[in-house]
Amino acid sequence: MSMTDLSDWLNEFSGPDFLWYVKRLSANDTRATDAHQAGPYIPKQLLFRVFPDLHRPSEENPRVEFDLYVDSHADHRRAHAIWYNNKRRGGSRNETRITGLGGESSALLDPESTGSLVVFAFTSQRAECHVWVCDFTIQEDMVEDRIGPVEPGKGRIWPESPAGRKPQRSSCWLDSQDLPPDWLENFPSGLEIVRRTLEFRPDTGSSPDERLMERRLCEFELFRSVEQNLELPRILNGFTDMDAFLERANSVLQRRKSRAGNSLELHTREIFLEEELRQGLHFDFKPRIDGKEPDFIFPSKAAYLDPGFPLEKLRMLAAKTTCKDRWRQILNEADRIKVKHLLTLQEGVSVNQHREMKEAGVKLVVPTQIMPKYPGEIRGDLQSLESFIADIRLLIM
Repeated sequence: MSMTDLSDWLNEFSGPDFLWYVKRLSANDTRATDAHQAGPYIPKQLLFRVFPDLHRPSEENPRVEFDLYVDSHADHRRAHAIWYNNKRRGGSRNETRITGLGGESSALLDPESTGSLVVFAFTSQRAECHVWVCDFTIQEDMVEDRIGPVEPGKGRIWPESPAGRKPQRSSCWLDSQDLPPDWLENFPSGLEIVRRTLEFRPDTGSSPDERLMERRLCEFELFRSVEQNLELPRILNGFTDMDAFLERANSVLQRRKSRAGNSLELHTREIFLEEELRQGLHFDFKPRIDGKEPDFIFPSKAAYLDPGFPLEKLRMLAAKTTCKDRWRQILNEADRIKVKHLLTLQEGVSVNQHREMKEAGVKLVVPTQIMPKYPGEIRGDLQSLESFIADIRLLIM
């Protein structure tokens, strides 16, 4: 499918009659793990909204049949929305999924689709759903240009709840009176927000992996609270023309994408510092090397540029929230270092994708909480962030 096809599709299946759910397929969704889930997870509140008959608490595992069109791959199925509700009867499941997709012949269940961005366009006018599975990064960018970044494990319902409805309060959400005055005038930088997150989620002795995941959740909520307090009044004040509206909308979306692109590396740097790795001595952050800027070089740019420094003591770490397709971007960074370490939050890759990475010299660093979402035969090759830091300590001793 061409980019024009996707643009036309996004226009055709958007508007007041459609409700989108946009997510990145996890390894459990695509059956790339041994979990053997029945199909992609979709939030209950969304499926209950578009299929009211699904909400039948007195019935065990109720289901609704509907037409599902995977338009990106010219595939039509009579699928089912199922509410697995045995938790109400002493079991462990209380979730909704889409089933009846035809096995791995469906792009939604193909292990090679693990990590792909997917748009589910539901309509309450008819019992049907149209789907687009993005095959290329440029397609993902087209979707995210419309709705903002979609991170692994954090699907987006679009349109979101009505403007002005405040999310459930948590310790990381700030009301306007809690914000620094200058944040109400000018949006804080990504580094400012990350450092404020550290005040909410300080180092209390938990592992680097636990700190990273907890802080990412906290930072996202903090970011959204600042965004709502700063942008919502401007939106409610209205616009004098379409150009002004589009300029403001583009600014908001670009800021979201920038946050998503820089957040992981900024949190990782703060954790390195907490772990007593000194910048400039034990690591360099975004040094200019070989015409590129790798995220982290260990122990330093100076050591990398020293032809007498042992190659076996050099390390490079890239930080990418998702790694599907994007992992190839790091192959031409830090040419002297043959094994490239890649920290990612992607919830699984297929066995074939991992084989390609391994053959290219890429080793995945994955927080321990996410490791179970990877295929069993891959997990032994994964390294936790805590383990990676331990290896760096051995190198610099």
